[in-house]
Amino acid sequence: MTTGHDRPTRPAIPAAVGPADVADDGQAGGARRRSGRRRRRRGKGGDGNPAGDPAGGNGRGDRRGAGDPPQTPSTYAALDLGTNNCRLLVANAAHGGFRIVDAFSRIVRLGEGVAATGALSEAAMDRTVDALKVCAQKMMKRGATRRRCIATQACRSAGNGAAFLARVRDETGIDFEIITPEEEARLAVAGCADLVDPQADAAIVFDIGGGSTEISFLARRETDARGGGGAALDLVAWLSIPFGVVTLSEKYGGAALSRDAYAAVISDMKEEIRRLDPPADVAAVFQDGRGHLLGTSGTVTSLAGVHLGLPKYRRDLIDGLWLTAVDARSVSERLRAMSLEGRAGEPCIGGDRADLVVCGCAIFEAILDLWPCERIRVADRGLREGVLAGLIEEDRRRAAKRRRAKTRARRRAAKRKEAGEPDRDKNGDA
Repeated sequence: MTTGHDRPTRPAIPAAVGPADVADDGQAGGARRRSGRRRRRRGKGGDGNPAGDPAGGNGRGDRRGAGDPPQTPSTYAALDLGTNNCRLLVANAAHGGFRIVDAFSRIVRLGEGVAATGALSEAAMDRTVDALKVCAQKMMKRGATRRRCIATQACRSAGNGAAFLARVRDETGIDFEIITPEEEARLAVAGCADLVDPQADAAIVFDIGGGSTEISFLARRETDARGGGGAALDLVAWLSIPFGVVTLSEKYGGAALSRDAYAAVISDMKEEIRRLDPPADVAAVFQDGRGHLLGTSGTVTSLAGVHLGLPKYRRDLIDGLWLTAVDARSVSERLRAMSLEGRAGEPCIGGDRADLVVCGCAIFEAILDLWPCERIRVADRGLREGVLAGLIEEDRRRAAKRRRAKTRARRRAAKRKEAGEPDRDKNGDA
């Protein structure tokens, strides 16, 4: 596992996020909306959420915050290739953030069997390439000139991960980067940290993926601690463990877990999570009840959907929802006790994730056991939103730098003109 602490890195926190992910396979993503609520239809999302919303269907899309847009309009794409899912968002910069124009999500289970064999299987790679060809077409159709395509735990851990990504580049034209666990944790925080309660002094952000779980400890800056009220957040400690819903389900059997087997998964995960070692004063803030959990994964969105008894997944009801610890544990036990068919029949889970969600619940309960709190907030957003916010922020800063350079050049020209000197800024000649 990988850890980091005593590194006060300010996460790139968007002011407001909120795309509705769309695609033929559908999956909800994003965050707070600025364009009002709209009806959502359920799709098949992977380890993420099973909901979708046709972002491009009415030409309006969704807007989310990431500062002012750059001067030159660009179309941005964020593609996240995980152990379980292949997920794409395409967006345009907009005032106050970005506007989603297209999206795609498909369960590919790229990391299926990697824990046992150490390699990506031919069938999993073929499934993934097929999905990525759809992504490539969407990015080309939308003219996504600025893109970042990231691969996570499956490609990090598989012996043939790099060779597979070379094949992807040859067959689809998509160039992936395998990101570090630290970068994965940072992007998850960047994508959802605006959902941290402004009155809380600390929060733990957790992202339960297919092949790994990232946990990040956020705290208010020391000068603002105790006050809350929206003071800036610092990422003070993080942890990445190489276990997620796919790897644990393969190890323990996700279709059916007895109460004892479920308790064993929780116990094993607690041993891993204990390695998260935030500074003592920050840990005390959380233990004093001035913090809360914030979950970005499909596990917590599924828990929320089942808790609400939704007949179909509704992102507008899930994203930002507060769950009590008692309710979350109650739903986890209900899902554990259900048959595989029963979980598959849950509208907010479906057949594709029925064998995965119980191990996700076990990871969540392990976190809650070690960092008990009364409230858990649910985030239907994550890595892709963090990627988009980062790309737009880069362009915004470059545009601001160009504006400053032009302003300095005009001032120099004005001073030379006042002094009767020739203007050298236009063509470099006197």
